[in-house]
Amino acid sequence: MKLGILVNTEDHLKDIIGLTNAAVERGHEVFIFTMDVGTRLFNYPEYSGMCKVSGVKMSYCDHNAKMFGGTDGLTEAISRGSQYDNASMMHECDKVIVL
Repeated sequence: MKLGILVNTEDHLKDIIGLTNAAVERGHEVFIFTMDVGTRLFNYPEYSGMCKVSGVKMSYCDHNAKMFGGTDGLTEAISRGSQYDNASMMHECDKVIVL
């Protein structure tokens, strides 16, 4: 199964990490798209570090990041993108959670 997580707030860091780890441990792929004030979560190494977990792909809305910050110095493993990446995640994933 492919799980999508749309992150558009900065309120659920522990939940996102927990859901991601639980899904990966069960053999699922996880796609995380970050937008709006959610881009501020990239200031936390435990959030941005999820891109190193096998089975996890991360991207973010560059337009929102310019407004809300949080993406300075990110690794290239996290894709700088647009709402197209969000739409692609919605199309590819079997289930999507919005936090």
